[in-house]
Amino acid sequence: MVQDIATISPLITARRSGLAYDPDVELTDLQITSLCEAAHWAPSCYGDEPWQFVVWNKHQNNDAWQQALDCLVPGNQTWAQNAPLFFLTASSPKFKHNDKPNRWQSYDTGAAALNLCLQATHLGLVNHQMGGFDADKLKQIFHIPDEIECWAMIAIGAPADINTLSADLQERALQARSRRPLMSNFHHHGWQGQTK
Repeated sequence: MVQDIATISPLITARRSGLAYDPDVELTDLQITSLCEAAHWAPSCYGDEPWQFVVWNKHQNNDAWQQALDCLVPGNQTWAQNAPLFFLTASSPKFKHNDKPNRWQSYDTGAAALNLCLQATHLGLVNHQMGGFDADKLKQIFHIPDEIECWAMIAIGAPADINTLSADLQERALQARSRRPLMSNFHHHGWQGQTK
């Protein structure tokens, strides 16, 4: 199979895990609402929408935003400190219509998170999903129920000049995007090959 990225939507190829944020640009309510709407329209099993997002806006509540920043691992804090907006991607473990376990909650929530990130890209914003954070600390500080699953933090903001980053972060930001060969992840008519 020939891989031709020219046939992929520019929105997908433009999305990157950005590191350079302009801390002085405040996102508008309309921009933030459009991010939430994009997540809201993701597909989900039974249309259950198991996702839950907590939003922290530095320009509206700096203290809460700072507490959320402090829950990130130090390596993420070094660059995320300039992002004015954080989303916690979380989900409810049970279906709303019958209170039974929803084994697709993480799958569906991932779809909602990707919608949000693609919408951020569409708006010309930088976005970066992070697994490096202390979920227990977040739950305690922000009174998130124990049963809620916390999956990722997402930093979003206006892009800044890459020269505002430290030398090591500049090098990381300039690395070419790469993926494994296409056929290492797709199996035709049955499972074939290695997964490593």
